[in-house]
Amino acid sequence: MTFLFNKNNHFNLANIVTFFNIAAGIFAIYFLTHQEFFAAALFAWLAGGFDIIDGKIARKYNLSTEFGIQLDSYADFLSFVIVPTMYIYFAVIDTKELELNTVLVVFAFVYYVISGLRRLIQFNINSNEGEVSKYFTGVPTPLGAILLWLTYLVYLTGFINETIVLVLMIVIGFLLNSKVKIPHP
Repeated sequence: MTFLFNKNNHFNLANIVTFFNIAAGIFAIYFLTHQEFFAAALFAWLAGGFDIIDGKIARKYNLSTEFGIQLDSYADFLSFVIVPTMYIYFAVIDTKELELNTVLVVFAFVYYVISGLRRLIQFNINSNEGEVSKYFTGVPTPLGAILLWLTYLVYLTGFINETIVLVLMIVIGFLLNSKVKIPHP
């Protein structure tokens, strides 16, 4: 079992937890495509829990490596960029594309995905193994996913419509790469 604490093993404990994050994201997508929004939400939140745990394990046991940094970003892209955009699509927009401004629909989704990907790539470029900054520059993708989730919950109340959801998606996408400073927990 020493491999679990071997920094150079791709299947060390921190990376295994990151693989669980990826698996939870895949399950969330599965449930989204089957219109099972509650189950999808549970797996999306589970992915978030795994994301918190993998970082804590990596720091506590000195398991941070370039491989782990890259793996974590791929997991974040799946769980905190792709899953939330799919959630908004399937739970809010699906079957209403032609009623809404199609250009706005396409732009909002493509912009958010590209913004999330760009943010994660820039984060990786600026990251060093085992180093944690005091703050994030721009909204981190997990927080972006939470903001999209809150947008969805407000949509459920009837307070905002689909067009406002799309506009908020663009605003949140912009915030991912903004200069706003967010304290690192």
